[in-house]
Amino acid sequence: MKLLFDQNLSPRLVQRLADLYPDSQHVSFLGLDQADDRILWQYAEQNHFTVVTRD
Repeated sequence: MKLLFDQNLSPRLVQRLADLYPDSQHVSFLGLDQADDRILWQYAEQNHFTVVTRD
């Protein structure tokens, strides 16, 4: 499973969970940290990510 962490979560989670979820990303690494939620969800769906967020 690939996780996509939203901007309200620390980018450090990607490295901390790399052993369990090696292909995960943070929105800031992808230039999506200011993107509308619809754009973020669309990106996640197209690239087979599960979105992780606090809101």
